[in-house]
Amino acid sequence: MKVSIPIIILLLTLAFPLMIFDVRGGVPDVGAWHGPGPVDSEFCGSIRNTAFNAGENLTYKVSYVVAGVSLSGGEATFKTDLEKLMGKNVYHVVAEGKSYHDMFFKVRDKYETYIDTGTLQPYKFIRNVNEGGYKTVENVSFYKATNTAITNTGTYQVPSCIQDVLSAIFYARNIDFSQYKPNDRIPFNMFLDRQVYPIYIRYLGRETIRTKYGKFRTFKFKPLLVKGTMFEGGEKMTVWVTDDPNHIAVRIQSPITVGKVSVDMTDCHNLRYPLSSQVNL
Repeated sequence: MKVSIPIIILLLTLAFPLMIFDVRGGVPDVGAWHGPGPVDSEFCGSIRNTAFNAGENLTYKVSYVVAGVSLSGGEATFKTDLEKLMGKNVYHVVAEGKSYHDMFFKVRDKYETYIDTGTLQPYKFIRNVNEGGYKTVENVSFYKATNTAITNTGTYQVPSCIQDVLSAIFYARNIDFSQYKPNDRIPFNMFLDRQVYPIYIRYLGRETIRTKYGKFRTFKFKPLLVKGTMFEGGEKMTVWVTDDPNHIAVRIQSPITVGKVSVDMTDCHNLRYPLSSQVNL
């Protein structure tokens, strides 16, 4: 189960990067951006942060069901701090993942993004991956004045409204769900693997579910997936986020080629609001 930690991080971004790929895999065939304009959506560029605070900590665990047997996979944590970057106030978000069974496949991944506190647009993205002996480090700096992204390998044009794979979740947590009806698509642009992709999540409405942490009223989504060695393509994955102002992902589920994978939120601290979506038993 070598993709357990990338599943948590890239899914959660976690449920909102809306584009998943296997380790060292490719990206969805949704068509690269050929600009100059951004995705035509009120979602792009107009959102302000009302969902999270500096100091927030979230923990997720992954499990598999294979041939009717439940297996544990790994854990990921997400921490948000308030810092300065080049004189600007930024949210510094760090996502770290580790495997439980290092004997079979050792994973130590770290993703970081620096997000403007006013616009929720990223200034910098860092990916430091160590997965079963495969190691890579990626650094991306976004320059709004020139609409460019500078990476380890070159400079790329990007639209004025852009997200990286980690900043996307915090941007998306601020969606005003009252503007959407079930089956509406919510599009935005993401910079990934040296290309810009116009992607989307499909909003499915409200649902009450029970997780390992508790019972919640939630908003339900289906992100677009790429077909890979573990996942089927299309909108097979389902994501649930709290139906309260925090909008944190509490469960992600998807069929995989050998069974099913589930990711559950197991711990949370320093949320901006009370977890009012949790249903008392």
